Amino acid sequence: MSVRRHDVVVVGGGNAGISLAAKLLRDGCRDVAVVEPKDVHHYRPLLSYVAGGAATLDDLRRPEIEVVPRGVHWYRDRVTAVDPDASVVHLAGGDALGYGDVVLCPGSRVDWDAIPGSREAVATVHASTSYLPEHAPDTWRMLESLTSGRAVFVISDRHVPCAPVGLKPLFMAADHWRRTGVLGDVTIDLLVEGDHLVGLARADRELRAAAARYDVRVRTGTTVERVDPSGRTLHLRTPDGPGTLGYDALYLAPPHRAPEWVATSGLADEGSDGFAAVDPQTLQHRRHPRVWALGDVATVATSPSGGALRQQVPVVAHNVAARRTGAPARRYDGYTVAPVTTSRHALLLAEHDRDGNAEPTVPFPDLVRPGRGLYLFDRYLEVEVYWHRLLRGKVS
Repeated sequence: MSVRRHDVVVVGGGNAGISLAAKLLRDGCRDVAVVEPKDVHHYRPLLSYVAGGAATLDDLRRPEIEVVPRGVHWYRDRVTAVDPDASVVHLAGGDALGYGDVVLCPGSRVDWDAIPGSREAVATVHASTSYLPEHAPDTWRMLESLTSGRAVFVISDRHVPCAPVGLKPLFMAADHWRRTGVLGDVTIDLLVEGDHLVGLARADRELRAAAARYDVRVRTGTTVERVDPSGRTLHLRTPDGPGTLGYDALYLAPPHRAPEWVATSGLADEGSDGFAAVDPQTLQHRRHPRVWALGDVATVATSPSGGALRQQVPVVAHNVAARRTGAPARRYDGYTVAPVTTSRHALLLAEHDRDGNAEPTVPFPDLVRPGRGLYLFDRYLEVEVYWHRLLRGKVS
């Protein structure tokens, strides 16, 4: 077997992988390879706006070839294994890539098996999700067409990328129902596995207040154990014991898991659902110093989000070089951010570290207070920042 060698191999061509590859090039690394099988790149934060009727899939898609940085070797293939002892990445097409360092950022996958019946449910017109591009438009069609009955929104806390963003379709739909005069005929239930809606206490209070204005029944500590799509029924585990709940429209922010090859390559901790076992601060693998991970695939003791990559990418880019020179490592404090709409024209930002302490990007204005300016920034300007700055490695 012949092995092609590169200085740094980046697994994944999404936000994390492309931003990091571009940053490595900017920092002087001249031999970077990216492994990504998909030909279309998605700006995934807009999927929640598609599900809320405020964007289309065309707004968030570009050919992958347009975002891969010039000078990067792009392998249009998928990874089947990483051999950290031999420093080799194995590809489905038969190629093997040797590396000086390898960075894992393939994202995570919807884990349909975690909620039996959920895959079958979203195949019907009564259930959907915004976490897969092919289902996001169906979500809005389902919510927009509902004029009476029960709408149930389910937010898992099992590795869901930026789980609070699953609240966007809820608030945008509720505002639509209010504006069209049917809100009083729609019963809205929000089922959240965790004990809060978002990791920043003050933002959590703001979101609960917004939910109360729409008469949303918020039920925390509630897990959907299975879905009966034919009977349109959820089987629940609640703090008060088992229960059931019927639905006319069901939105899922479903559990996720890592690609299987992460665990089979010996790069995951036992009981972690296969996610890469890295030091949460340096993002270096705990057992293999030439292996790194960031983004949704990494266990970093904080809520995964696209905004978190603005700190993770420069940390990894610096630390890859620091490992080789013996320079001090940079550390990631767990910063993450959840942009959540509270209506069809207002949005708040919940920015915090892994301990739940506020970590605002700017001291003024107050970004936790819902506002129209924040909505416009998140929906329109942030998209341009993504395409023209973040994917070009222009991160701090």
